[in-house]
Amino acid sequence: MKTHELRQKYIDFFISKGHVRIQGKSLIPDNDPTVLFTTAGMHPLVNYLLGEEHPAGKRLVDFQKCIRTGDIDAVGDFSHLTFFEMLGNWSLGDYFKEGAIKMSYEFLTSPQWLGIPHEKLGVTVFAGEDGIPKDDESADIWRSLGFTGDRISFRPREDNWWGPAGVTGPCGPDSEMFIDMGKEACGPDCSPGCSCGKWLEIWNDVFMQYNKDKDGNYLPLKRKCVDTGMGLERTVTILSGKKSVYETDIFVPIIAAIERAAGKEGSPYVYGTDSEKDRSTRIIADHSRAATFILGDPKAVTPSNVGAGYVLRRLIRRAVRHGRKLGIEEGLLAPLADVIIKEFSGPYPELEQNRGLVISELENEELKFRETLQKGEKEFEKLLPNLLKDPKKVMSGRLAFKLYDTYGFPIELSEELALENGLTVDKEEFDAAFVRHQEKSRAGSDQIFKGGLADHSEITTKYHTATHLLQKALSMVLGPHIAQKGSNITAERMRFDFSHPAPMTKEEISSVQAIVNEQIKRDLPVIMEIMELEDAKSQGATALFGEKYEKRVKVYTIGDFSKEVCGGPHVEHTGTLGQFTIQKEQSSSSGVRRIRAVLG
Repeated sequence: MKTHELRQKYIDFFISKGHVRIQGKSLIPDNDPTVLFTTAGMHPLVNYLLGEEHPAGKRLVDFQKCIRTGDIDAVGDFSHLTFFEMLGNWSLGDYFKEGAIKMSYEFLTSPQWLGIPHEKLGVTVFAGEDGIPKDDESADIWRSLGFTGDRISFRPREDNWWGPAGVTGPCGPDSEMFIDMGKEACGPDCSPGCSCGKWLEIWNDVFMQYNKDKDGNYLPLKRKCVDTGMGLERTVTILSGKKSVYETDIFVPIIAAIERAAGKEGSPYVYGTDSEKDRSTRIIADHSRAATFILGDPKAVTPSNVGAGYVLRRLIRRAVRHGRKLGIEEGLLAPLADVIIKEFSGPYPELEQNRGLVISELENEELKFRETLQKGEKEFEKLLPNLLKDPKKVMSGRLAFKLYDTYGFPIELSEELALENGLTVDKEEFDAAFVRHQEKSRAGSDQIFKGGLADHSEITTKYHTATHLLQKALSMVLGPHIAQKGSNITAERMRFDFSHPAPMTKEEISSVQAIVNEQIKRDLPVIMEIMELEDAKSQGATALFGEKYEKRVKVYTIGDFSKEVCGGPHVEHTGTLGQFTIQKEQSSSSGVRRIRAVLG
């Protein structure tokens, strides 16, 4: 099965079951300080899973682009991806376990849809733990569908439980579906959920039925929800009978382009003929796709040394470095981006719309990194005479790390140059220095973790509401060209990025601050209405730049001051916000300014 075919089949199936297709959201989360990127299909729907009403109703379906950064170093094997797509369907207080499980089973097994033979499937359910009973309800539903014996496996919390992301919040058991890959069982206890490779997960239904309170109690939720998801690339791999995600149809043209680039001189390199080169090819394919989607996002970030921009820079540089291993010395990433945009602009038209930015940023970053590599090589040459005098012929890990930290020079290249000159590198000392560097970086970013719910506390709700006042005030002082380009909110402060070509003057900053505080002093009511998107626009409601919206949206009106399309959360009156103070105004990226402000 082809990737685009599966994506469409999934949407069509759930529409036939009364779901409304909603738009997948940006890769860059808005008003969520907990993650750098959208990490899962549920991420943009957190507000609604926590109880807010969705404008499109209670049954939803979508496909969502995601980035997970925790496995970047693992990319290069047959399965790990940095960028991936999640197919998701949602019940917000509508159907629960029986509806979700039966629909999942029908889509997987019906000849009209995926047509997977019943006998190839197995399932897992929650075994019960910490005073929470085992999920006999889900098991009974699976039994009614013909699953018996060892085709139903009861698994512990670590395998079949979701959430809460923090100390408290919604959570519940899940039921996962697996395909028997035909391998021999690893032993008598091998069953669905076993990690030996016989069983491969294809789908996961999460049943949010509890709320964990601050005392550790699990209390039944009044509104139970279903959050279900299927990884697009993994599922296509299984349905196509491929051994690797990189053998599926979406990667074939990308890898072919890498082969062409690597075969410009001498014998052409063919994927599947050289294990080390194949690993480099997979890294280039994944990282170039991830970088293209990040740059092609409506809220694109550009390469930098912090946050999401740093992840992007790391992806680009790692791809370039592995291109060098294939003998590709220039012009690697832009041609690959052309292939990726052509392949994905159907479901993701923003890629074509942002083609110019994608190509120019990739070209510039690749050029800068190749210059960085040249500088690092020159620095190595300066060190070489003294290194050769060392009777042990060992380059210290401290020096290798200095090249890495100061010039961005990869340790692999230090080792390569050392080998060419009859030297070795003290890799153990380098690793120790690198670990110390990571610990310092981690200490500075404790609030950022991989996945989870956004903070919906009272103070962050106030900050979110204040961004509405700030955006309107900025447009009044600076002009109607102002558009939000992103925000980041914690319990301590708000950070707001907006389009503007020049630094703000002290007078402009003072005026904006005064306007916001005036609206707070007026104690304006905050009113929410659900309406057609076109009606919202005709009423002058502003919307997030580049964001995709459903036909029916939530519109928040703050007195006679502002009207915005937004998902929330918000306070009921501006008088509860407190004093608004702009602490800093600075550049975020080209044509984008950043304001840091606090409420007190």
